[in-house]
Order: sequence, then structure tokens, then C-alpha cells
Amino acid sequence: MAIRNILVEGDPTLLKKSRRVKRFDDRLASLADDMIETMYESDGVGLAAPQVGVLRRLFVMDTEGEEKPVVFVNPEIVVEEGVQRGVEGCLSLPGLVGVVSRPLSVTVRAQDLNGDYFEETFTGLAARCVCHENDHLDGILYRRRSETVLCTREEYEEEMRRKAEIEAAMRQEGDAPHDGAIPEHAADGKGHDDISEGEVDA
Repeated sequence: MAIRNILVEGDPTLLKKSRRVKRFDDRLASLADDMIETMYESDGVGLAAPQVGVLRRLFVMDTEGEEKPVVFVNPEIVVEEGVQRGVEGCLSLPGLVGVVSRPLSVTVRAQDLNGDYFEETFTGLAARCVCHENDHLDGILYRRRSETVLCTREEYEEEMRRKAEIEAAMRQEGDAPHDGAIPEHAADGKGHDDISEGEVDA
């Protein structure tokens, strides 16, 4: 296994649509091994082949933190249910986060490294990660999905502190908004929401 370089935003490869994998051989298995090693080395929970410069429909994922990665070859999301809204980051956009809405549950049909098909349903953080990685295979970076201006983690946390302070002050005055939203004049225009369950960095 080897650590591969992760492409960052600005590289045109990240905006291209990947091609289906047709050959299930040692070369494919080696690529998957390298991607898994690179994902762990970068403290990510997922990594797609285009992020290491390979335009093939393949991504790896481990949202459990138990070094039990799942490899998806030629994945297809066949069912989406519900909605979750939370913070995402990306190894190809280092240091930035944004708020993205994703399905709460997804069912994926894909092939393993032997070419055998499998189907599995994922929820919560895992569902979010599947969608994030699958977007990479279509040349879509999460910046396009973000409902907020991307910012650093520190900027996000500072805004959340400001939001909490504003809401606390409004409650004391008996004027807290019913939906928990910050009035437009009190926010800085980024409109971040609370983190839901976990954070994707993939």
C-alpha cells in the first residue's frame, strides 16, 4: 500500500465525471488499498478515486472508526429517504466546512473488488458520506451543495457561539424565535446550522 497525493480544489480532474470500472483485477485492488491507506493517513472518513487523480467510479468509506472500510465500485444510490442537515468538510477542500442537506437514509447498489454486486442501506453520517463520495464520481464538489458560504472550523464555531448568545438574550427578553433561527440582522450571512450526528471529512 502507498499514500497517494490528494487533489485539491482547482484541479480540473475533480470536476470531471468518472467512468465505470470494467476490469476487476490486482490493479484495482491495489488502488483501493492505496485509497484506504490515504484516507486513514488524512483522518478522513471517505475518499473517492477522482480525489487521487483516477477517473473511475470507486470510493472507500469508514465512518465507524474501526478500520473496517467498505469499498464501493460502480455505486448507484437506488433509494433515498428523509432529510438531514449538517456540517461537511472535504479532503480536497482542506480547512473548510459548510452546511449541506443530504438524505437521512440511502440504499446503495454497488460491486465489490471481485465484481460481485451487493446492496446495503446506510443512515445518518454513513448516508451523508455515501452521498458526498458519490458526488465526487460525478465531478461535484460539496461547495455546490452547501447552503452556507464555506468557512474555517474556527469561524463556524465562533458563529455558533454568537448564535447561542443571541438566542439566550432573546429568551430572557421573551422574544426567542420559534424556529431557532438567527434573525438576519444578527447573523453574518453564512446561516450555519447545528452539527447533526457527525461530520463528514471526505
